[in-house]
Amino acid sequence: MPNWSKLQTRSFLESSARERALGLVDEGTFTELAGPFDRMSSPHLVALGEAVEFDDGVVTGVGRIGKRPVFVISQEGRFIGGAVGEVGGAKMVTTIDLAVAFAEELRAANPKIAADELPLVAISFETGGVRLHESNAGLLAHAEVMDAFQRARGKVPVVALIGSRIGCFGGMGFVAAATDVIVMSEFGRLGLTGPEVIEEEMGKDEFDASNRALVYRTTGGRHKYIMGDCNFLVDDRVAAFRAQVAELCRLPVADFEQFRRIGSAALVEKQMRLVALAAEMQPKDAYDVWRRAGNNDPAGLGDAPVDDFRKQAQRLSV
Repeated sequence: MPNWSKLQTRSFLESSARERALGLVDEGTFTELAGPFDRMSSPHLVALGEAVEFDDGVVTGVGRIGKRPVFVISQEGRFIGGAVGEVGGAKMVTTIDLAVAFAEELRAANPKIAADELPLVAISFETGGVRLHESNAGLLAHAEVMDAFQRARGKVPVVALIGSRIGCFGGMGFVAAATDVIVMSEFGRLGLTGPEVIEEEMGKDEFDASNRALVYRTTGGRHKYIMGDCNFLVDDRVAAFRAQVAELCRLPVADFEQFRRIGSAALVEKQMRLVALAAEMQPKDAYDVWRRAGNNDPAGLGDAPVDDFRKQAQRLSV
C-alpha cells in the first residue's frame, strides 16, 4: 500500500489509478469496491485472446474527506489506454448508483443532515474513450454512465478530475462534459477526437499531433480553463486535486448547478452563441480565442507559472 503522505507530493500526471484514488480521500479511509481480488475482467477480451486486468482498468471505492463520503472512480490509462468496456462501465455506473442510494438513505434517516455529510462522486478520467474490442458494449457503457449522472443530478455532485497521461477523449469527453464540475491541471487534456485521430483523418497540415505545444494549447487545461470547459485549474500534484475536491465538499448539492456546462436551455443557448462566435472569428489557433477573451499576450500567458496564469487569465464570455 503506497504511503499516503508521499502520495500527496506526487505528480497527478505520473500517478496510477489506484494511487490517485487513495490520495484523493483522507488517509486510511479508502475501501476498494470490486477490486482485483474479485477478478472482474472483461469476457470480451478473453474471447479475443487479449490480456485482461482483474479490475478491468477501473479502480472504484469509497472513502471520506472530512465528514463527507466520497465515492471514487479512477481510470488506468496503462491498460488499453483507459478505454471503457462493459465491465469498467458497469463498475462506474454501480459506484454512482451506490452514492445516490446512500444519499437517499442518509436523508431519510435525518432530513436535516448537513451538506458536508452527504456523498460526492469524484471521477479521475484517463481514457481514449470506447474500448473498440467490445464495440457496442463499450458504447452502451458510455450511455449508461451518462444515464447514471442524470439519476444523481440534484442528489449527489459528480466531479471530474482530468490530469493524467492519456487525457480524456472520445466518448468519455462527452461523459466528462456531463459531470457537474471539471477540475484539471495544465497537463490534463480534454476533447472529443484525439490529436492522432485528427491528424490521421485530416492530415498533418490540419493538425500536427507531434507538435506538443499545439496539442496542449488546443486541448490542455489552460485552454479549457479560458474556454470555460474546465471550472478549476490546479497544480500537478495529488494534494492539489484533493484540496480542490475538499473545497467542493463544503458546498450543498444545489450549488453545483452553477458549474455545469450542459443540461439546461440557457446552457444550450450559450453553446449556440459560442458556435456563432467561432463561425464569425474563424480562429486559426487557440491563441486567437485567448486574445478575443481579453488576453493580449497569449504566448506569455501560456508560459506563465500556473499560479500567475490563474490570476491573470481572462475567461471567454459569450
